Amino acid sequence: MIQNQTLIINFSKFLIKLLPIYKAIIAKKELTLIVPSLYITEIITFLKDNTNCQFKVLIDICAVDFPERNQRFEIVYNLLSIKYNFRIRIKTLVDEITPINSLTEVYEAANWWEREVWDFFGVFFINHPDLRRILTDYGFEGHPLRKDFPVTGYVEVRYDDSKKRVIYEAIEYSQEFRAFDFTSPWDQNRTVLLSNK
Repeated sequence: MIQNQTLIINFSKFLIKLLPIYKAIIAKKELTLIVPSLYITEIITFLKDNTNCQFKVLIDICAVDFPERNQRFEIVYNLLSIKYNFRIRIKTLVDEITPINSLTEVYEAANWWEREVWDFFGVFFINHPDLRRILTDYGFEGHPLRKDFPVTGYVEVRYDDSKKRVIYEAIEYSQEFRAFDFTSPWDQNRTVLLSNK
């Protein structure tokens, strides 16, 4: 079990030597790696198969939208090594039009997580066997967890008694501009190890 801060630092230095890592961050005995999206499949495969890593469980994949950045989407992979009782977080950045490689060949569990990220954020995964909406309707327009998605949505659904059917109507509300405060109280007490790449 990796509990000691020194062991976590040594483990992160080991990974920095072997993998193309932009940055390693240690916060509250948790290791987060910022990696290039181009090599996500190779990095995750290494973390799963290497004897010193053994991250055999994909806990989840999620995304975060930062509209003020050029690469606005942060894709987050949470992995677990049962053998070493240790979790690791892998983050990579993509923009609205750049696709990212699917991890369904590495972890079968990635299938529905990637579909959810596609559905809610619009991040496209290359080589995904069945990339389609998973939680919204197939005719749904837009991606509802993007920060630029209107709070009220694009259409309104209601039942019309005279037509005896459900109808979709465009919403005509004017929406006020939303200002976002991107500061985080959790960005304190972090140890940042920069890679030499």
